[in-house]
Amino acid sequence: MDQGKRFASNMRQQCTINVINPNTTRSMTALIELAARESAGPATTVVGRTSTFGPASIEGHYDEALATIGLLKAVAAGDEDGCHAHVIACFGDPGLLAAREITKAPVLGIAEAAMRAATFVAIHFSVVTTLSRTKVIAEQLVRNYGMEHACRNVRAVDVAVLDLDKPEANVRGILLNECRAALKHDGIGAIVLGCAGMADLARDLSAELQVPVIDGVAAAVKFAEALVGLGLQTSKYGDLAFPIPKERSRF
Repeated sequence: MDQGKRFASNMRQQCTINVINPNTTRSMTALIELAARESAGPATTVVGRTSTFGPASIEGHYDEALATIGLLKAVAAGDEDGCHAHVIACFGDPGLLAAREITKAPVLGIAEAAMRAATFVAIHFSVVTTLSRTKVIAEQLVRNYGMEHACRNVRAVDVAVLDLDKPEANVRGILLNECRAALKHDGIGAIVLGCAGMADLARDLSAELQVPVIDGVAAAVKFAEALVGLGLQTSKYGDLAFPIPKERSRF
């Protein structure tokens, strides 16, 4: 098989992606899994997985720390099931580097995926997230991912994660208003939604606003497919080598 045919064959290969909700709320996993499946290609199988240890929602540093143990267990479970890649479906990208240490499969966080996708379609973007107290986490990720030049603002609608699916919260309306404010005042060309629980709103908002509105779940799934198709795995040379064997307490 020549190189061109081999490349085409790799891009069509079967791919199973372990999409992890690192909180323990199963209804949110169902929403995330649906968004992931809608973005996945025909040769991709999406496995939605809910963390079995941690908080019901992740809305701060403490929640992220608690969620990491359950997340790492979910990554290990995905490896045992033969998954080719993992997606961490929380905008704080909790435990991302730790997850990359324990597996050869690519691991993508939805915040990083969404921000990088935004830079492919616009010069500048703003993030619209849930609670004001979580803005600092998104701002830290902007710096960690080298996105200071591209991200103009991190905005919050002050709706709790577990209220996103409640009709009385009017999440679509509040998000729409905040996105319009971002477009008017921030000097941007794209918007990144700062919560996996907003995944089902991205296309509708994009159509309404006529600008790219990016959901990190969909972006991470497409990037994961590309990495698997290219035959790329997490490097085990250097900083992301497997953890040093030693005695560790277990939960």
